[in-house]
Amino acid sequence: MEAALLGLCNWSTLGVCAALKLPQISAVLAARSARGLSLPSLLLELAGFLVFLRYQCYYGYPPLTYLEYPILIAQDVILLLCIFHFSGNVKQATPYIAVLVSSWFVLALQKWIIDLAMNLCTFISAASKFAQLQCLWKTRDSGTVSALTWSLSSYTCAILLRFVIMLALNIWVTVTVLRYRKTAIKAE
Repeated sequence: MEAALLGLCNWSTLGVCAALKLPQISAVLAARSARGLSLPSLLLELAGFLVFLRYQCYYGYPPLTYLEYPILIAQDVILLLCIFHFSGNVKQATPYIAVLVSSWFVLALQKWIIDLAMNLCTFISAASKFAQLQCLWKTRDSGTVSALTWSLSSYTCAILLRFVIMLALNIWVTVTVLRYRKTAIKAE
């Protein structure tokens, strides 16, 4: 039962990720503006996705474990181009795209590079969210930022919340076992 539920969660997450940025792209195109979107947030998100994808490929994980990342990267690149297009200078996207493409190769030069980058992924992802929040707080204008995209993103994280809860409970059980084991040893 749990395996079937986990499989359903994996497929639903993949489905949500396949469409995750489509509401945002649609909102930007409809408004012909990227007002409210944070460029630093998008770049950090792209970096995090790229590191995660490269890590999975580097270590030979099965494609089903990372299939959503190429889709998310493609959607973010489209958003990046939209930001520069609607700000009037698509050519400014070139250095960013060049850095992202070259990063793909640099990450795999040494094992320690990809491992370090992967360890920083959570911080990169968190920084991305804080950059978007900072943009919203500073401008006090959500502009074309899609609430649906952020809601879908929340859904994909909520599935992972189960694992965080299970991690905490497993640690709690482990600590309790160790605590009572020492008590049992003292009693003997």
